[in-house]
Amino acid sequence: MKILSGIQPSGQLHIGNYFGMMQTMIAHMESDELYVFIVDLHALTSVHDPARLATGTLEAAADFLALGLDPDKCIFWVQSDVPEVCELTWVLSTLAPMGLIERCHSYKDKVAKGVSASHGLFSYPVLMAADILLYQAEQVPVGKDQKQHLEVARDLAIKFNNQYGETFVVPEPAISETMAIVPGIDGQKMSKSYGNTIPIFLEGKQLKKRVMAIETDATPVEAPKDPDNCNLYKILRLFAAPARMQEIHDLYINGGAAYGYLKLELLDLLNDKFGKAKKKKQEYLSDPAMLRAILAGGAEKAREKAAATLDLVRS
Repeated sequence: MKILSGIQPSGQLHIGNYFGMMQTMIAHMESDELYVFIVDLHALTSVHDPARLATGTLEAAADFLALGLDPDKCIFWVQSDVPEVCELTWVLSTLAPMGLIERCHSYKDKVAKGVSASHGLFSYPVLMAADILLYQAEQVPVGKDQKQHLEVARDLAIKFNNQYGETFVVPEPAISETMAIVPGIDGQKMSKSYGNTIPIFLEGKQLKKRVMAIETDATPVEAPKDPDNCNLYKILRLFAAPARMQEIHDLYINGGAAYGYLKLELLDLLNDKFGKAKKKKQEYLSDPAMLRAILAGGAEKAREKAAATLDLVRS
């Protein structure tokens, strides 16, 4: 099965990225035809500093590789290194009904959160559709918040196929109900746009400061608490073993859950989970030429796939 997903280099990748997409994609390496890319064109909707975007792109590549992505077992590239995606975006734009794009909630949500309104931000779903359809992806792992954008890709594929003949595979979403949305330290969805993240590779005092900043209520330690409405509990269950989570659950229900101690436990779990990967990331970043070569090789393979699809579209 062809599986595709991308990630923005608009800031430090965080545990929401890891559980929402990266872990899933890495797990598909051995059994599927895997397409993984760094969406730097999408990042232009919020990042206008060239140095920051360039650095973020290389760091995102290093993050993926350090966490276990093998470029020999997938196609791994940078979005803008395959210019065919821009041509397909324009073609799809001429078929995309305004009402379809206007109904997408992500634009309104981001503008409300302070992201500058632009045509690029508004038409983001069309570029995302081109990303997916260009490689004839069959399945796209997405969070619940991106499901609507995938529906746009499906609608445009069906419309094009009906008008011009069978050209695109109509992609299906792959949504994990348990991992679809990771809460940020403020309880909203964890997002770089909201500044509420726990970066995967943050270390030392900075990591501790971020973990200790997870918002909790003022319920006394000895009082019963509702685990389903606690950000800390929701993040802990991503890392703690099932037996330990049962103990923590009992502390919430019966009283005895001390938020401060649980945050320190989470800190240890984060260091255990990503400790080895942190060292590998630094090894990759110490050789940027090697990183660029890996991405260039992936882009070459991606362009071969893209060219075949675009030839069909043009005809």
